[in-house]
This record gives sequence, C-alpha cells and structure tokens, in this order.
Amino acid sequence: MSIALENIKKMVYPGRVVIIGKSMQMENIVMYAITGRSPSSQARRLEIDEEEKIIFVKPTDEETLKTGNPDLLVYPAVICGDGIAVSNGKQTVDVFKNLVKDAHPVEVLIKALRDWEYEPDEPNYTPRISGCITNGLGLNILKRAKDGSVMRSFFEPPSVAGKGKMIATYTGVNVNPLPSFCGEPQDVELPWVNAREAVDALFEALEPQPGEPDFRVAAAAVYADEEGSISMQVHNRHGQKSQ
Repeated sequence: MSIALENIKKMVYPGRVVIIGKSMQMENIVMYAITGRSPSSQARRLEIDEEEKIIFVKPTDEETLKTGNPDLLVYPAVICGDGIAVSNGKQTVDVFKNLVKDAHPVEVLIKALRDWEYEPDEPNYTPRISGCITNGLGLNILKRAKDGSVMRSFFEPPSVAGKGKMIATYTGVNVNPLPSFCGEPQDVELPWVNAREAVDALFEALEPQPGEPDFRVAAAAVYADEEGSISMQVHNRHGQKSQ
C-alpha cells in the first residue's frame, strides 16, 4: 500500500471519507469512501451513471437497508459538471447546484449548506462532510456541538501537484458513541496516474488489521482534466463488480 494513505490506514473506523486535491499532472481529483458497522450501512454499493457523470450510493439489499435510515444511506455521492461536488449525503445536490464558473469554493459551500446540519442519528450525530472543486478546492464539515448547535467549518486547501486534503466523519476509533472528526483536514499524497489506481489504493488502505472486522463498503475516485475529460471509477465490496 502506498504511504500516501498511511493516515487512513491508522483509522479503524473512519465512517465516510472525502479527499480532494490535484494529481501530479494537475488534474482535479476527488476520492470518496464508505465504511459501515451496521448491516444497513454494509448493504450498499457505489454505482456510476456515465451519462450524467454521477456516482450514486445504492442499496444491495432493500430489506436490510430499511433496518437503518434509508434517507441517510442512499444519495448521490459525487456529481461532475461545471466543477465537482462530493459529500456523504443528499447535500451533494445542493453543492452541485451552486457550482458556477469561477465561483469561489468556500463561498459555494457556505451558500449550499446554510440550511443543512449534522445527521439526526443519535447518539452519533454523524457530521455531514462535503467538498467541491471549482476555481479552487473547498471542504466543509457540519458537526454537533455539546449544546446541540451546529458547528460549521470551512477549509480552502491549496492546489499543489500531487497533494490533497482528507476529512472523515469520525476520528477513526471504534467506540460508542463515535467521536466526530476534529481539527484541520489531513494531508494526503496523490501519486496515482489515473482513477483506477487511486480507487484501488483507497480501498486497500481501509483494509483492517488481522483479526479486526472489515468495515469496508466501497470507494470511488474521479480524475478530471482542464479539457473536460472525466474518469470515474468505483471499487465495491458487496453487490457489484468494480467499475
């Protein structure tokens, strides 16, 4: 496994993961991963709509999915067009709607997410994590404060060849309730030449240590160059062969 994802490998249970950055050739890169502890979270896969340039989270088993909250479990994870939007929920649509040419990425996220808050899944209150690439890179996390209010953090990572930033929903420890991700986005190296190499590396990085449960569900990677060429790849553990 590449040392580029060593920080993710140390996370026993990260929940959902968002990575944005630039390839060595300065292509835009978005990566997304899902891990899950419950049967409903595991009963999912990532599916590519090549025509619409969307990566959806879809169920592998409708009945198992219903044991959780389908409204929080099924959504468009990545949408590509005039920029790229990514998130761990239905807020992806609102982020994408605000992607206009030359828009400032943090301004996009502030506007798109002003009516959103953390997920209502007591006791974890899973954060909503989102990112976009427009005229730059933007990341956001919405998480619950101790008094129940919403803490909104926005970040504008630099555009550097072969570098990116990562946020997750949780800190990586597998306890109850799950502690929300905290601090600044983490540095990630992005050495891969294409989306297939990237998605396979991300899925491998989430592999558990010997004797530990495998929480992996799926991973995705998107590479987009300045000419508008977009490559989308997914790696699923359940329900569908990787694309």
